[in-house]
Amino acid sequence: MAEKILELKNANIYQGKSMVLQDVNIRVEKGEFVFLVGKTGTGKSSLLKTLYGELQLTEGEGDVVGFDLKQLTWKTVPFLRRNIGIVFQDFQLLNDRNVQDNLRFVLSATGWKDQQLIEDKINDVLDKVGLRTKGFKYPFELSGGEQQRVDIARALLNSPKLILADEPTGNLDPETTDEIMNLLFHISRDFATTIVMATHDYIVINKFPARMIKTEKGKVLDNATISMQ
Repeated sequence: MAEKILELKNANIYQGKSMVLQDVNIRVEKGEFVFLVGKTGTGKSSLLKTLYGELQLTEGEGDVVGFDLKQLTWKTVPFLRRNIGIVFQDFQLLNDRNVQDNLRFVLSATGWKDQQLIEDKINDVLDKVGLRTKGFKYPFELSGGEQQRVDIARALLNSPKLILADEPTGNLDPETTDEIMNLLFHISRDFATTIVMATHDYIVINKFPARMIKTEKGKVLDNATISMQ
């Protein structure tokens, strides 16, 4: 059996006191690429936040890269996040420092000390996203697509088994979207990195077919067949 990267069993997902998803059962294995789809307000973000420990799982079972979601505390959440990469729609880069220093900041914050290893790692992830020559640029000097590549490079820093991407192409034009999607599929395929990507862009889904999980009416439907809305 393939290596399990994340699994939820009979999980109920809450936002505050209101239940947004009921009886969630999903299992995602090493190297899989999975789309998480669903209309706004159907629980996509709540599901992602549960997977990276921002929302506590209180009912059912949950395991993400070996961490029991029900046992997470404010002390252990950072350890979970060191083992996963998170890619956001709005990049969330630090504008007062260049690309290399953005990446250096994350490595220092997650316990890296050896300066040579830090430099090597930064060069490695910039190579992977095709930005080796842009390390000295500041975020505002980069295009939207390049900023998203830096965000993906940042997610790769701790060699995660799992990347959670929340609408990573939401602010990009179609051509740049294709570039970013090809990059994500390349990372999934060539480095056996599991990627769960939330999106509501059906053009992307049709162009880059993959397994699909859909949030709808308080449920999570695996491999849902999506008709064009």
